[in-house]
Amino acid sequence: MSSPPAPPPVPPANHGTSTRPYLIRALHDWCTDNGFTPYIAVYVDASVQVPLEYVKNNEIVLNVGFEATTALKLGNDWIEFKARFGGSSRDIVVPVDHVIAIYARENGQGMAFPVPTEAAPMPPAAAPPEGRPTALRLASDESTPAEAATPSPAADGAAAGDGKPPPPEPQPPSGPRPALKRIK
Repeated sequence: MSSPPAPPPVPPANHGTSTRPYLIRALHDWCTDNGFTPYIAVYVDASVQVPLEYVKNNEIVLNVGFEATTALKLGNDWIEFKARFGGSSRDIVVPVDHVIAIYARENGQGMAFPVPTEAAPMPPAAAPPEGRPTALRLASDESTPAEAATPSPAADGAAAGDGKPPPPEPQPPSGPRPALKRIK
C-alpha cells in the first residue's frame, strides 16, 4: 500500500516585520559614520506631519542629520523629530512606510523604496496639480508619464455650461531631459 500524499506546504502566518525601518537606520548610520548628510524623501498624505508649504508633488525631502534635528527617533513604525523651517521649530512625524528613499546629500548613494499602496487622502492645501507625476523617477529612466494623467476637458468644468473656453494645455519642455553627472 502506498502512503497518502503529503499535504502542500503551508506558508507561515507571520512573514516577519518590514525590513524598511532597519535599512533606514543602517543607511542613516552609514551616512553619519562617513561624514555625509542623510536625507529622506517622504511620500506625503494625511498620515504624515510635515510643513505642507514645502511639499511638492506629494513629496518632501527632509534632512535627518543630527545637526538639523532634535530628538530624532528612527523607530520601526514612525520617524519623529523636531526641525526648524523658516526659523520656527516644527514637529515632524513620518510613518516609516512613507519613506520612499534615504540617501547621502553629498554623493546621492542610498536606497529607494516603493511608494505606499494605501495612502490617505491629501489635505486640499498640499494636493498636487492635476496631471503632474507624484512618484520619484530615476534620471536614467527615459520613460514618460502616462497619457492617462492628463485631465479631460469634461473634468475641468468646461462641460458644466459656464460659457468659458477650456484653458490651453501646457506644453512639455522641449530639448533633452536633464540628468545628473558625477564628477570625480
